[in-house]
Amino acid sequence: MRHPSTFAAFALLTLTLAACGTTPPASGAQTPAAPSAANSDATAPLLASENAIPGQYIVVFKKDANVVADGLRAQSADGLLRALALDASGVQVQNVYATAIQGFSGRLDDASLAKLRRDERVAYIEQDARVNATATQSPATWGLDRLDQASLPLSSSYTYNLTGAGVSAYVIDTGINTTHSDFGGRASVAYDAVGDGKNGVDCNGHGTHVAGTIGGGTYGVAKGVKLYAVRVLGCDGSGTTSGVIAGVNWVAQNAQKPAVANMSLGGGVSSSLDSAVQSAINNGVTFAVAAGNDNLDACNSSPSRVTSALTVAASTNADARASFSNYGTCVDVFAPGQSITSDWIGSTSATNTISGTSMATPHVAGVAALYLQGAPSASPATVASAIKGGAASNKITGVNGSPNLLLQSLIGNATTTPTPTPTPTPTAPCTTCEKYTGSLSSSGAYAYQPNGTYFQYAGGTLRGWLQGPSGTDFDLYLMKWNGSAWATVASAATSSTNESLSYNASGGYYTWRIVSYTGSGTYTFYLQR
Repeated sequence: MRHPSTFAAFALLTLTLAACGTTPPASGAQTPAAPSAANSDATAPLLASENAIPGQYIVVFKKDANVVADGLRAQSADGLLRALALDASGVQVQNVYATAIQGFSGRLDDASLAKLRRDERVAYIEQDARVNATATQSPATWGLDRLDQASLPLSSSYTYNLTGAGVSAYVIDTGINTTHSDFGGRASVAYDAVGDGKNGVDCNGHGTHVAGTIGGGTYGVAKGVKLYAVRVLGCDGSGTTSGVIAGVNWVAQNAQKPAVANMSLGGGVSSSLDSAVQSAINNGVTFAVAAGNDNLDACNSSPSRVTSALTVAASTNADARASFSNYGTCVDVFAPGQSITSDWIGSTSATNTISGTSMATPHVAGVAALYLQGAPSASPATVASAIKGGAASNKITGVNGSPNLLLQSLIGNATTTPTPTPTPTPTAPCTTCEKYTGSLSSSGAYAYQPNGTYFQYAGGTLRGWLQGPSGTDFDLYLMKWNGSAWATVASAATSSTNESLSYNASGGYYTWRIVSYTGSGTYTFYLQR
């Protein structure tokens, strides 16, 4: 539960509040009331986004909202507006989501936005934002060669015993040049969220390059996988968060399993996108996502911070972290990402050599497809465990706090389904965490952490990880004192038993709220500040 660039553009209970990142209340300063239901602002939070599109929003409903049955199942904008009692003149619905998340995106005037924030069925509203795919041109392919051997030097060959046959790979990107000869008729269009009449055909090149690395006959890791274009980025390599969610929602609803999805894209933090990806993973689709190309902490962007996804950083042919690659604890594995040759647009034989975590990520998606051919009933968690467990250790220099794991393609996935491994004992997600425990007695019960109170924070990144008992659905909310009430500023409310949040916080008073959507039992909460 966690986790613009090339990528297609969170100590025990006795700890005091003097931990890193906190400051004591100023002398004579007015302090907030202890958090409670009575002083929590009921208005749905409006989450800010980097590169926000003015007037355009993603509205996410609570999981028990009746709006889903009333308006969304029929995918009817008119039915949705009636269910929400909204004036059609102030709303332009663009996408409706019923699987990955429950909600919709569109343009809202100020009156409609205010009304929706007061609607008790709304969990939160997030500003829609630009998402981009960018790549660096560079002067051959060495990436496949690196995958089948643990150490340098390269052997000038790529050995494989599986091809990914029978596995579906969904390329959530700029589309695919499906007529390219390297795909051998295995590539097709599945969905187009852009709406510019291209119908899934790649007019940028990025998605075709990614698809070629996943499953091209010449440049691909899994040379027998079926490739599906899920187009969410336009000819200029950019799109919107809402459009990307529409693509993820389509995959969650329609994926032919066993399946893997590749997201060589990203941008700023987006709770709605994170929730959509997590829900699709919960539906049985393995996701490989790019860490990003900003030479920054991958935990500060989406979807790279989604813990259940495989977040991929880029390495060079000298086994170093690529200078542009993001890094940190949200990274799962490194893969070749510099000067990677693959298929392109413009003809049925075009190629291009480019760099980025966008190029590293499809190597992982391809290995996931290989594994799923041999173990078609494996869960995303099992696939991720196998990939990380089969990676070569301590090969990469300059990892900067990332796990030092380099992707390997021959990961020992027998051609029969492996014996499931026991559920591991939960471990702390970071070495400097504060740890708190508590219990929730029933659905709807809630608690506040740390220790039922709040803390003052000077500003910076706040991270929280919630580990709930098996079979439950516990959710995590970060709240800030606004001078008169506690208001939610970020949330993680997927259908999983575990949640995580990362939030760039300004100075003020904060508390964490833990809620049982379904189930009861003891939880563990980790806080990093």
